[in-house]
Amino acid sequence: MADLAMLHPDASPALVLAVVGSSSAPLLLLDGDLNIIAASASFFTTFQIDPTGAVGEPFLSLGDGEWNLPRLRSLLSATLSGAADIDAYEMELKSQRLGGARCLLLNAHLLAYGDGADVRLLLGMLDVTDARANEKLKDDLLREKAILLQEVQHRVANSLQIIASVILQSARKSHSDETRTSLTDAHSRVMSVAALQQQLAASRLGAVALKPYFDQLCVSVGASMIRDHDQLSMHVDCDDSAVDADISVSLGLIVTELVINSLKHAFPGGRHGRITVSYHGHGPNWTLSVADDGVGMPKDPASATPGLGTSIVEALANQLKARVQVVNGHPGTTVSIVHTRIGAVEADAMASRAGQVQVGGS
Repeated sequence: MADLAMLHPDASPALVLAVVGSSSAPLLLLDGDLNIIAASASFFTTFQIDPTGAVGEPFLSLGDGEWNLPRLRSLLSATLSGAADIDAYEMELKSQRLGGARCLLLNAHLLAYGDGADVRLLLGMLDVTDARANEKLKDDLLREKAILLQEVQHRVANSLQIIASVILQSARKSHSDETRTSLTDAHSRVMSVAALQQQLAASRLGAVALKPYFDQLCVSVGASMIRDHDQLSMHVDCDDSAVDADISVSLGLIVTELVINSLKHAFPGGRHGRITVSYHGHGPNWTLSVADDGVGMPKDPASATPGLGTSIVEALANQLKARVQVVNGHPGTTVSIVHTRIGAVEADAMASRAGQVQVGGS
């Protein structure tokens, strides 16, 4: 009972034990008139109140009257009547003695006492001023970080647009078909990165929705490589899948490379056609496909030398633990990146075995 600073003569030993058991935090036992029956020493210490003569005095008159708040009186009266309990009610206590405003969490509960003739209220409180200040500081830092990130994203977007514009101007001025083609490809790749950056900036949950991303990506590539949109068109057939940002980067680059390849090779001589980008996932299994209705693959595939785009697609597919599947349609060509749970496990196993061989041979 050493932690109990003041005790009313009418208080029973059971109630004394209840107060003592919770006395590590500021705690009060009040009667039906909100007079103090008992109080923990920590209450007087925390709020710098002289405990002398506190027992029997109205709780709301303690200190310099800072507790005498209409809202607090109303809440305690409602609890005494059995109409409500106070659970984690946050209030501001203004006291010059305490150095200004303090933020408190209050808990008040009506106690069953004796034969029920006496009403008792147990009031506990926790000073969360420092915790709230830390939360505010954290929120302010997060807001500042978000503003800075938004500014960086804005500058990155502008820089990518400028780079893409310069590349496209250089392509138009070039008298070499080979150089012009290379610059146009580079422009499309930069625009795909710009489209990805814009989509990532719009995503606030850490995941990128693929349908709007692929839509924007195709618009960007088509704007730089399709002169007549009545001749060539692009379509996106995608479910509502969303993936992590790092995966979306690889998928976006794959789509860019495959679409560029179709635009360059599938529709020679002003041929009309359509390119379809599709993505469908089910759990860990997903398939990304780029299909065209163009002239199809060469009759002798061995005569075709793989280009930079093919190497990029294969490398990205390996990174995603997926396989590349090419189907020569009638007409057109479909290139699919297929990811399965079994395939990913096999890829991990192969990588592990390769690592063991490398370590053993070194």
